[in-house]
Formats: sequence, structure tokens, C-alpha cells
Amino acid sequence: MGYFLYYYLYAGNWAYYFSGAWARQNDQLSQLLDPGLYLFGRPVAIPKLVAVPLVLGLFTALGVWLGRGIEAWWRRRQRRQGLPVAATLIRHRVFVVATFLVFNVFFLFAGRPLLLLLPAWVQYLFDVSLVAASTLWLYHAWRRSPELYSRENLASRFRRQLERLDLDVARFLDGRSIAELSTHEVYVLAKVLPGFTREKRLEAYKGVVREALEEGYVNVASSLEVLQQMRLELGVADDEHQQVLEELGVEDPSLLDPDRRRSLEDQIRLSGYRKALERLMLLQRRQADPEAMQSLRREFSVSDAEETMLLGGLSPTAGAAHRAEALLDRLPALCNAYRVVQQPELPLEPELRRLLADTLRGRCELNMGAILAAFTALGAESAPVELAARLRRLEPEILSDLLARESWTTRLEPRLLDQLAPGNVDRPAARTAGTPAETLHHLETLVQDPNPLVQAGALLLIARLDPQRGQALARDACGVDAAPLLRATAERLQPQARDGDGTAAVRLADIPELEKRVFLASSDFFHGTHNLTLDALAEAAELRRFAAGELITEAGDTCRELLLLIEGEASVRYGDDQDRRDPLRAGQVLDELEVLTHSTSENTIVADHDGTRMLAVPVHAFDAILDRDPDFARRVLELESRQLQQFMRSVRS
Repeated sequence: MGYFLYYYLYAGNWAYYFSGAWARQNDQLSQLLDPGLYLFGRPVAIPKLVAVPLVLGLFTALGVWLGRGIEAWWRRRQRRQGLPVAATLIRHRVFVVATFLVFNVFFLFAGRPLLLLLPAWVQYLFDVSLVAASTLWLYHAWRRSPELYSRENLASRFRRQLERLDLDVARFLDGRSIAELSTHEVYVLAKVLPGFTREKRLEAYKGVVREALEEGYVNVASSLEVLQQMRLELGVADDEHQQVLEELGVEDPSLLDPDRRRSLEDQIRLSGYRKALERLMLLQRRQADPEAMQSLRREFSVSDAEETMLLGGLSPTAGAAHRAEALLDRLPALCNAYRVVQQPELPLEPELRRLLADTLRGRCELNMGAILAAFTALGAESAPVELAARLRRLEPEILSDLLARESWTTRLEPRLLDQLAPGNVDRPAARTAGTPAETLHHLETLVQDPNPLVQAGALLLIARLDPQRGQALARDACGVDAAPLLRATAERLQPQARDGDGTAAVRLADIPELEKRVFLASSDFFHGTHNLTLDALAEAAELRRFAAGELITEAGDTCRELLLLIEGEASVRYGDDQDRRDPLRAGQVLDELEVLTHSTSENTIVADHDGTRMLAVPVHAFDAILDRDPDFARRVLELESRQLQQFMRSVRS
């Protein structure tokens, strides 16, 4: 507005602008100090050099003030009407209206000096077409929202993943392609495709997450919230999202690097450079001219690090070797921490140490699996043999189990298999104790782990080994950014949080928030349950203590709780044979079938020792978690099916 209005303020009328004389002046520099405004029939002694930025700056400030005022008025209006106040939606619509006005004003004025040379009907047709097109755009843009844009953006990414899976979708689309489907139709298609199994659904979701991270559309912190609607559409649990992030971090650690800035513009720039480099190498028979490559680098502003990454991508073997070396550099820290928590000389909190060992072993297997996958791309080159020698020295036991359990024997080169075979694996002093300083060092690395359960468990072990060091780390972990479980554990480790003189060692039983999660995760029934589900179960669970001979459940009682034995001993007494008693072990779940079917208990369970402790999860809370987490419900049903099969086989025998 200020740009066009200045012509009127400068000449005192619109004739100067519409004549187009301003576009044909040859002596504009000599007129910079001439009066720049003409108001009320008189020139104002303000030079053009000052008047132009003054008018444009004034209208810019006026536009900002007016836009903020409209936003504030709109928010107040929404509140008075009891409607939700979405700041992003309000700002979007203010921008839409502003764009509509600016577009029309600009094109109605900008080309007017030329349009005046044309017949009147052409001018009229231009004006009508311009307003009609901008009004149509206004109608469509007004109805859009950030949520709709996000859904469309993610749906387009999901379409690309479906196309890569080579699924037979033609008979479901009536001649249309996947690209022609609407956002809603894409997700409906994913739900009805017979070949779109859960594994492929997770593979497609993983591809979307990888692409979104690569383009900077999301980061690790925001991905859970931004992709929430997509997970609901695909039936992917929040914990499975965390598992996908962990796998992506193993496959490409740079994806999860918070210090590495990514953007779609960078992806387009690097993609253009890579395609140009491929064409150049093809024309020059794979040996690109250094001067030509340097010219391409300047054209696409490619740094040395970016060029190294892209050149590695052009050669699959080079990229695989680089990935294998990067993973091998990270693996020793995991293996060392795994050995530390398994030391026989470390008899502290065995349940907690078993849980940490199980978690770390899973990560070691994930990393080793990614390294072996890189070996398959490297083929029979000499580099894999050297890398295999490094791999076999890290954790032979895990490597042997991994090779025996999965189909690596058919995928790896024979000479690599010979290097990795159990007979060639050096057996180190498997669980030799390191120095106390080394043990503390490896445990301190786990305090920085992204998993709050691992963080809190490592912090407790450090406090048991070195109370002063544990208290120092606990003080640092009490910040507002710490995970709730880590903060609760750290607060319990502070001297003022303990009874007596504060010198007694804190045990796992003194931290119920951590203890409940440890025993839930360690039990057969809940083994493998993701952290968010564990948190929900732990929040609903209650710790109970029983004396020797005290009834835990009685035959005929309605099962209102799922019980987990965590300490002491108990036994089952059968209703038809009171002399028959079956002992129960710690970590065993009681009456799970009755809880799932909401039936009554058929047997009596009695505590055999004083101090027997149970973890009780109310049935309504357990049912709510089953409804909310389909993956957890599936694993519970699989476990119960296996137990029923074992029971039926024992009955037949």
C-alpha cells in the first residue's frame, strides 16, 4: 500500500503513476535531493532520498500494528463466543486476508499504465479474472489449518513409502494411482490392504520418520507429537515410535544428532548436487574432472563434509564400510557397560542389574545386526574381514547367539563367517571385574542414556557403590528437564529425604517408583513392554506386604487385581485338594487368566514367609492399558496362548 500511495503523495494526484512517466525518467539520480512529497497543493521540503524510506517504513509499521490489533481483536471475539482460541489458525487467516488484499492491489495497480493502452473490455476482463481467481484462492485457503497441512504433508510421505513396498493396490483403486488418493483415502487403503502386515506398516512408518528427520521437518523431541495423528491412523504405539527412533539412531547416528541442523532446502540442494555429479561421472566414465567437480561444489555451495558424505553414498560399498566403522566405534561403550552390570563381584540389586543387562544386550544385538547388514553390502572385499576381526573381539557371546539365531549364514560371505564363527571367537575373561573407577565410569555413561529407566537404575547403582558420587549426580539430576522417574530417584538419594541420620544405603525397595518398573519389566508377563506402558502400569500399581500364612487370594473371590510376586514366597492351594501346594517364584504373575476373563479365582494363594510382597495392578487400569496399547494386548494374548498350549500338552502327557 505504501509503495503505490507514495506516487500519489509525490505528485499530488494519480496521473503521474498511471501515465507511466516514472518508468521512463533518465535523470533520477540528479533528483534524489528534490522535494519528495506534495501535500495540499504545496511541495514539502523533504528530499526523495528521505521521503521514500520514511513513507515505506511508516506503512510497514502501520501494517504490523494493524495486523497485531486484528489478531488481538479476533482472539477476544473467540473467547467471548466460547470458541477455542488457536493462535496459529487466527494468524493464518489474518495472513490469508492480507495476501488477498495485497495481491489484488498490486496487480490492479502495477500493470495499470500498460492496461490503459488496451481496449476497455480487455481491462474489464483482466480485473474480473484477477478478482475471481484470488477469491477462489481465498475460499480454499481460509478453510486450511496447520493440522490439515501437517496431515497432507505426512500423507504425501506415506504415499511414497507405500509405492516403495511394491504392494498390489491396483484392484482397490479403480484405475487410480496412489498419488491421486486423498489424505483420508491413503490411510483407509492402508487399513484394508491384505498384504499390508504389521511389519510392513512399521516399515512404512519408519520410512516416514527417517524422511521427516532428514528434511528437518521434525526433530527427535518433536517427532512424537507431530506424528501422533499418523500413528493413530496406522495403529502404531508411542513406544513403537521410540523403538523406531532407536533403530534409526543405530542405522544413521547423524539423524538423531541435535547439533546437526537439517532443512528441506539443504536436502534439495544436496540432491541436486548428487544428480549433477552422477551425470558428470557418467559422461566422463566414472572419473570426474577435478575442475568440473570444483565448479559443481561452488554452484551448489557444498562443504567438504557434505561432499564426503555424498561421495560415500555414490559407492554402496564405501557407504557401508563407513557405516560399519561408525557403529564399531560406538559398540565398545555398550559392551563395556553390559559387562559391568553382569559382574559377579557386583552383588547389588540383582533384579535391577538383570534388567539393565537385558536392555544393553538388546542394544548390542541391534548394533551388531546393523554391522552385519553392512557386511552384506561390502561383499568379499578385504575391508570386511578386518572389521569382522574387530567385531568378534567385543562381545563374543552376543555375537555367537546372534549368528545362530538369525539367517546370517546365508547372507554373509563364507570367509566372513569363518572369522565370526564361534570356534574362531576369542573367549575373553568374560565377566572379570574392572577397577571401581572403571565400573563407576561405565555406570555414569548410562546416567546420560535416553531411557529414563536405565538412567534411574544406573544412578541407584552408583549411589550403592559410591554414596558421595551418587549424591553429587543426584543433585545434578534434580533439574526441571530431567525425566520424572530420574528426578524421583535422585530426590530419594538426597540425605534429607531419608530417615535417621541419612547414612544408610538406599535400596531399590526404598524407591517405589523405580522398584515397580523394574519388577514389571523383569517379569515374564510384562517382559519387553515399552516404557510408556510400563509407566502407566506402575502408576496404577500398588505395593502390598503379607505375613506368613496370610491369604493373598481366596477361592471364589472375584479377581479385581493382577498380582505380581516380587519378594518372598507364596504357594497355590487347590480347592479340591488342600494338601497339594505349588510354590510360586518371584516375578510370577498370579491369576492372569481370571483377570483377563473377569472371572472368580478357583484356588487359594497363601504367603509362606513374613515380608512377602506383591505388586497389585487394578483390573480396570489393566483393561484400560490393553485398550490403549494394541501391541501390549497382542503380546499378552500371545503369552497366554503359549501358556495354554503348554498346559494342554502337560494334561495329555
